[in-house]
Amino acid sequence: MQIPERPENEERRLRTLRSLDVLDTLPEDRFDRLTRLAKRMFDVPIALVSLVDENRQWFKSCIGLPVLETSRDVSFCGHTILGDEIFLIPDATKDKRFVDNPLVTGEPHIRFYAGCPLQATDGSKLGTLCIIDEQPRNLTAEDLDALRDLAAMVEGELAAVELANRDELTEISNRRGFVMLAEHGLHICIRQSLPACLVFFDLDDFKHINDNFGHAEGDKALVGFSRTMEESFRDSDLIARIGGDEFALLQINTTQEAAQAAVERFKTNLDDFNPRSNSGYKLSCSSGLVEFCPKLHKSLEDLMSDGDSLMYIQKHGARKLNA
Repeated sequence: MQIPERPENEERRLRTLRSLDVLDTLPEDRFDRLTRLAKRMFDVPIALVSLVDENRQWFKSCIGLPVLETSRDVSFCGHTILGDEIFLIPDATKDKRFVDNPLVTGEPHIRFYAGCPLQATDGSKLGTLCIIDEQPRNLTAEDLDALRDLAAMVEGELAAVELANRDELTEISNRRGFVMLAEHGLHICIRQSLPACLVFFDLDDFKHINDNFGHAEGDKALVGFSRTMEESFRDSDLIARIGGDEFALLQINTTQEAAQAAVERFKTNLDDFNPRSNSGYKLSCSSGLVEFCPKLHKSLEDLMSDGDSLMYIQKHGARKLNA
């Protein structure tokens, strides 16, 4: 049996998947109606919306199977998310990658599999819409187009979920998405005794930009600030627009010294961005960095409150110096 490889963007992919807050949720008709349609259209016993988590594939919609998840190592969908096209197996018993797979040798006795990867708005492959049969078969070109069309409908439903956790202007996480991901990250830190740091950022003189250059230019400033954050920090770091001109960063498995160095690099990159923007104003920010302490911070809100307070102290001190 061939275990599926991990995509090169695995950390970002998992972060995007978990930002949807859809894993282990109850069935929803908007997904179930599409798997029911796939089952009828292709006359197969099994149709799934499968989301590929770190070590499992979990079924958001499951027609024809008595389980809601299986190991990722034995999943066909784990192979599907490695490519852009439909992953088609006409007869698994004649494919050396799957001939001894337990899902082939035992229940549900997969012979035919066709899965179309489901792509998030950032390009990450989250899972598949797949159809399965216990008899060997194939699909025509017309069938393949129909499966792609159904998968696009599933992607549309996932995008609607994603937008609820994403800031529409900057396209990074909003407060809701950040809180959900950060809570998950802090739980990992507690279990594995890893350090973590949170940084609150506040864009300086944002009201001045809006008042003197207009709100459209204010929006451009927010987008420029968020893009510089994306370029400055690691793919595994969590960044978000918390609201208005406030942003947040959570770095897991990072010491306070390393986080401070990362913040300084970001501010240097922001200085480099300013002359390129030709905007007539300069972007700068105040920040508050706090190291996560499980004994002190009983919740994410405690951590965020400390970061916000430290940011305010820095901002207030800078105003005194400039007065």
